[in-house]
Amino acid sequence: MASIHDVAKEAGVSVATVSKVINNYPDVSDKTRKKVSQTIKKLKYHPNVAARGLVKGRSWTVGVFVTTSFTNPFVTELLEGIKTALQNSGYDLLHLSTRFDDPTYSFVEHCLSRNVDGVVGFGIDRNDPHLEELLDSDIPTMLVDSDIQGRRAAYITTENKTGIMQAVAHLAELGHSRISFVSGELDNAVGQLRHEGYVEGMKSHKLSVNPAYVKISDYSMEGGAQAMTELLELEERPTAVVCTSDMMAIGAINVIHRSGLSVPEDISVIGFDNTYYSEIFSPALTTVNQNIRSIGSHAIETLIAMIENADFTPSVVTEPSNLVVRCTTAQLRDKSAL
Repeated sequence: MASIHDVAKEAGVSVATVSKVINNYPDVSDKTRKKVSQTIKKLKYHPNVAARGLVKGRSWTVGVFVTTSFTNPFVTELLEGIKTALQNSGYDLLHLSTRFDDPTYSFVEHCLSRNVDGVVGFGIDRNDPHLEELLDSDIPTMLVDSDIQGRRAAYITTENKTGIMQAVAHLAELGHSRISFVSGELDNAVGQLRHEGYVEGMKSHKLSVNPAYVKISDYSMEGGAQAMTELLELEERPTAVVCTSDMMAIGAINVIHRSGLSVPEDISVIGFDNTYYSEIFSPALTTVNQNIRSIGSHAIETLIAMIENADFTPSVVTEPSNLVVRCTTAQLRDKSAL
């Protein structure tokens, strides 16, 4: 197995120069950098990551904690985006198994014991004391959909309000006025902004908001199914439903079909996320695309900027959203529902 000395001898440079190339120091000419890089590849030299960490004061490891099930397609695509961004960064990914329900547990101590350089988190409650502990530490942190900032912490989200307004506008243009809103909890920024998008979207099209059409559940398929069951029990059911996740929308559609009604002929349904499920589900789901993989990638890029520059001031990153029209929305068929 080749050593750093072998690389230096073959390339005709000092060991210090090889080390500078490996650690991306700027004071190396492009010609020398190219020559050393080619020699490393030729000799199949593999730098010692631990030694490299001692030089840089890093472990070259990023931690990720997710409080939502890994079977959730949002989480799957988020992790795919994180993986893509890490591939050429020199950093590895470590899943941190959290124990937030244990009062003796310290998340910061967990991070320090695993020697991670920074963390990305999704699904943590903004009022969780472990989050406050993390923000008070010097560990670079990027949160997904948690509207929390700190000296070494930022968050990334999507245009939640705009996305729901686009969904309502689409349904209004199809002639729907009895539009329901099925959402996850409203005690966080994401839920609040999506609800605001629904209310403002309805008002902008001069449509009234019926409180009976607003159902709060959770973001799961079961949550969507329960909300839809309650909506179908109304004397005057909605002709269209906006759900705040694809899984909720799929749960709602399953209930509609089991009741003997059809989507979109009887009820139009829109989801939110644009996960891979939205394309393979039948009928293919009209949904708000929030660029999940891009959220994961940009979360990592911002985190690495924080890790590599102690003076970097993180800011909120907002991904654009857009409506993807597929097969679960259609022109209002029953004109009496206007």
